[in-house]
Amino acid sequence: MVTRRYFFYGSLLTGAVPTGGFGSVTSLKALGYKPFYDKLNIAAIGCGGQGGVILNDAARTENITAMVDVDEKRAAANFTKFPKANKYKDFRVMLEKEGKNIDACTIGIPDHMHATVALACMQAGKSVYVEKPLTRTPWEARLLADAALKYKVATQMGNQGYSHEGIRTASEILWSGEIGDVKEVHVCSTPGTHPTGLDQLPNETSVPENLTWDLWLGGASMRAYAAEYTPYNWRGFFDFGTGQIGNWGIHSMGPVNMALQLGAPTSVEMVKVVKPSKLSFPDRAILKFEFAARGSMPPVTVFWHDSAKPSDAEAYRVPGMEKEMVLPRMENLADKGRGGRTRPGGGGFGPPAGPRPANAPRMGAGGPGVAVFGPPREAPQPGILTGNGAVFVGSKGLMATTERGEGVHLLPEARWKEYVLPPQLLTRSPGHMMDFIRAAKGGDPACSNFSISGPYAEWMLLGVIAFRVPGKLEWDSKNLRFTNSAEANKYVRPAFRKGWELKL
Repeated sequence: MVTRRYFFYGSLLTGAVPTGGFGSVTSLKALGYKPFYDKLNIAAIGCGGQGGVILNDAARTENITAMVDVDEKRAAANFTKFPKANKYKDFRVMLEKEGKNIDACTIGIPDHMHATVALACMQAGKSVYVEKPLTRTPWEARLLADAALKYKVATQMGNQGYSHEGIRTASEILWSGEIGDVKEVHVCSTPGTHPTGLDQLPNETSVPENLTWDLWLGGASMRAYAAEYTPYNWRGFFDFGTGQIGNWGIHSMGPVNMALQLGAPTSVEMVKVVKPSKLSFPDRAILKFEFAARGSMPPVTVFWHDSAKPSDAEAYRVPGMEKEMVLPRMENLADKGRGGRTRPGGGGFGPPAGPRPANAPRMGAGGPGVAVFGPPREAPQPGILTGNGAVFVGSKGLMATTERGEGVHLLPEARWKEYVLPPQLLTRSPGHMMDFIRAAKGGDPACSNFSISGPYAEWMLLGVIAFRVPGKLEWDSKNLRFTNSAEANKYVRPAFRKGWELKL
């Protein structure tokens, strides 16, 4: 795909001199560029929790001119912080009234409404930054990737690790042949703080005065409000969220997707499960994704260990690493013989958290001021893959990546200590939000734009379906369907409430 940057410089090389001269602001704007010192006007849709995080990230360099949230209490701190921004409850009303005033939108809301809001913004000509895992279903992920091509707007999914030095370094190590052919990868997440293994839906409670429940539901089927759904626990329900695979898997799988150049899998299967449910994600499970050969890379099997704990019989024991910490603390990659835009402790996110005391609230999981209580964290144990990260099993050795991909190590540790990093092959990012802002102003596409993150989210979300439908599910990516399960095909595309249907 020819970028607008290529078009600009290509025009100069062929003698098409822009009116006003090579460097004029007028000529840049005529070619679809916004000068970098011109600030974008951004509408923030979802202003509490992670939505608040990304809007404040954008506000470091750009203007926040409109704000949307269905929960006045959850958004209150940021509503106050940006008093000049116009406030709305309904994103559709905001787009109608503010359409001429805004350039881009940040979208940080529950998973089930990502596609609906993002598509409306793109159809209005706005660039969009959409929090991970992009959408709730594979069909919606394909829809947004197609929409980005049709409406020609800048896009970015909020999987921040894709912009990190570590994920690029991990890819370069693997491509150098250091660990040989990779035919097996194991990826894991810590247990979440949302409900799992439910036997029944929560009891109805009165809707808080600060919440507009109908707008929160959006395209989802109407149901009675329950306090367990908001502000964060919606993530555990199939109708609204994507569990830990959407919460952390989309991060920890990032280095796997990039380094192994994964396309669509040929199959997905839940091979083990603890306390399954028809309403919510299980307590624990293991998924198996099978991918065919890609170029010179052999077929590979990717195992997802959902909510793994050291005491679990299902936790992955890494062969030969019984005395090694599988996911060690991060370090500055500049210390490995190559400079880089990194900071001590891994480059910006810091080392993995240690064990959480029993009954201690996990502050921030539900946004500022919200304490979400979950099971106590177990201390990591040598030789066992737990926490958030991945282990690549190669024919010549092992490589581990930590958290979102910020940390990377060869195993055993003695091998890593003597290792010198290979030459850089991939360009480095100025930061995940800055990547998006540059693209929205007419620069190069963002590193996780929808042509990349759409297919990635699409195959990851097949795992959500595997949690619901037992057996090996054969996937036909071209036709966006399972070839051997009518039941699984029911979950590829969501059912929308009347008036909320989506189409390009």
